Amino acid sequence: TTCDRPPAGFSSIDHHSLGPSIQPHVYRCSTLLCLSVYSLISVPDNYTLDNNILTAEQRQFYEDNGYLLIKKLVSDEDIERFRKEFVRICKKEVNLPGAMIMKDESLRSQYGQSEKVVNKIQDFQEDEELFRYCTLPEVLKYVECFTGPNIMAMHTMLINKLPDSDKQTFLHPMHQDLHYFPFRPADRIVCSWTAMERADQDNGCLVVQPGTHKQPLKPHGYPKWEHKANKLFHGLLDEDEKSPRVHLVMEKGDTVFFHPLLIHGSGINKTSGFRKSISCHFAGSECCYIDVKNTSQEHLEKEVVEVACQKYDMTSVELRVRLAYMLFVTIQVSSLF
Repeated sequence: TTCDRPPAGFSSIDHHSLGPSIQPHVYRCSTLLCLSVYSLISVPDNYTLDNNILTAEQRQFYEDNGYLLIKKLVSDEDIERFRKEFVRICKKEVNLPGAMIMKDESLRSQYGQSEKVVNKIQDFQEDEELFRYCTLPEVLKYVECFTGPNIMAMHTMLINKLPDSDKQTFLHPMHQDLHYFPFRPADRIVCSWTAMERADQDNGCLVVQPGTHKQPLKPHGYPKWEHKANKLFHGLLDEDEKSPRVHLVMEKGDTVFFHPLLIHGSGINKTSGFRKSISCHFAGSECCYIDVKNTSQEHLEKEVVEVACQKYDMTSVELRVRLAYMLFVTIQVSSLF
């Protein structure tokens, strides 16, 4: 196994205040955004770090279950700004380089360029407005409890789960996010997932299997469903149907933080509306990259190369998979700090 550090060569884009005692430095390249946040925190201890944010009960809950739900963490004002930017992107009023915009093409003739067609925007790091989510101080103060003080932000998504009661096109199979990440240690990675409106079983809320973050990374692939699975929406090949599940009913602004090995997924949207959420994965700066050859992740790397060649109309591509397999560029690796 080889171990490399994140890429150097970032250009400074902005400075956002996280409070009177914390001044982060935010850097951007076409593949990732790094947040170097300075605060006092002790060495890692299991799945959480010593901090003055989480209560003892909250730390123990995350240690035992692999996720933690914080109510009303993100303001209605911020969520409304994210929603408006999403609509602008759907209408192509905003050019978003490097982003993957997933659509239901069968709806375009009926709805044209609108949010009623777009299911997901992935890798929105080049959008100043949406990227604000990754720098919100109320989010980062919790992220530090899992990653440590030097934070890398990547794999950004805004999901707009479309009404889908018949085809089940947007059912996301149970999976582990670490399947998509070629870097370790897993315990210093966390996802922040914020509901932009109420999420429940009717519109396809998150479903988690508590405690599964203590299990190893399992083989993933396309589920053997009657309907067509979404490209790169992999799921567990050997799912334990008897494992206890929890449906995370969340209100607007509620945010769940969860471990990349936690088995989770989401159901279909049986309503006539949409179920929006915005999320980002964060990792501690000590995380390093691994060679996925001869691992359960190797076939995913090959699939991403195929997608990249098709997307950019190339016959071959030199790809060093970094931070998330969804980033289709070549980057050189050296010490970041």
